[in-house]
Amino acid sequence: MTSTSSIAVGNNSKSLVPDINNIGEALTKIILKDGSPSPSQCIDLLTELTSISADKKITISILEETMIGKKLTKGIKSFKRHKRSAESTTESNEWQTCITEAEKLIITLKQIVSIEQDQKKKAAKKSTLSQVETSESGLTKSVATYKTRLVSQKKEMYKDPPVLPPATIVIEEDYVAMPKRSKSTGELSFTAGNDDSFIDLFKDFKPNRSPEEVLRFGSFGGTYFRSIVSAVTNIKYKPSDVLKDSVKPQWIKGLDARKNLTSSTYSIAVNKFQVKCGGSLGMWESSGWISDSDPYGWFQWYCRFYQGRRCADDKRQIGRWLKSAGPKGRFRSQLCNKILAAGGVKHFADVKISPVIRQTLLHWGLEITEDILRKHAKRVGKR
Repeated sequence: MTSTSSIAVGNNSKSLVPDINNIGEALTKIILKDGSPSPSQCIDLLTELTSISADKKITISILEETMIGKKLTKGIKSFKRHKRSAESTTESNEWQTCITEAEKLIITLKQIVSIEQDQKKKAAKKSTLSQVETSESGLTKSVATYKTRLVSQKKEMYKDPPVLPPATIVIEEDYVAMPKRSKSTGELSFTAGNDDSFIDLFKDFKPNRSPEEVLRFGSFGGTYFRSIVSAVTNIKYKPSDVLKDSVKPQWIKGLDARKNLTSSTYSIAVNKFQVKCGGSLGMWESSGWISDSDPYGWFQWYCRFYQGRRCADDKRQIGRWLKSAGPKGRFRSQLCNKILAAGGVKHFADVKISPVIRQTLLHWGLEITEDILRKHAKRVGKR
């Protein structure tokens, strides 16, 4: 006869199959034992099995492999038979305890099956919905789905998990006037749209290079308007369509589009300062910087903003410019400090001083002028 003390129940789920099999075999041996089987030993075994099931580590596959449910069902029939032939009230009560505990166990195991089946159904439904959302165009509703898009498109995951893009951007119906340019500084001044709640930002938002100048001077390694698949919108964009929707024809008239605008290969020879700078589309997308209104990024927004379009993304995009190229922006401040350290204001046009930062600022529509450098020097207390 197998005693309960000889069965060691493991804590790891991998050991559950042999543990449950041992309990099932021990129960069977006790029940089928010639003479008087011990109900107390059956109670001990059922208690151990109850302890295992309470840990919620039993799965449907384990139940199918051990067939413990069928063994318990057969055990209940034997318990009832032994109860009817019990020779004392105490023995009869013990067999009744076996019946009760076994019936409770069967209910528990059925609940385990039901819960796991429900979880599988929910997971399958979620997976189906995620696949649909991943394949459909438009913004995704979850970080998991957005990540799936980025991974499927083989994008660089600068942030993992990625940051969701802004909510759908509303475009104002009416366009405003084109910007005015200062004859003395070259700075551009823009007009706000219907939403003037952030009008105070406009006093410092003063790029000094138009989108046309950024492109004609040489930027983005010639790749900005290349063909892309956007993880934000899940749409593939054709260069010809994007150029038509983003820039005025005269801006790019005479430029070699395949070399300067839509190349799939980055060329530093195209760039004004002959250096490479900037991140990948995946970097921008996984950082949550790209909106559905301008899937190519900030410069596309700038091209459209310059032409008078106003939208719900203007405040965010202007804020990004201020942090990078504004009067206290990190790139602008870094370059100005480097120029001042290299000899002062007279070196404002020395392209040997930080050409990468110069190229980066050009992408943001800004070049360091003598006026800009003098204002920075005054702000930081230098000459």
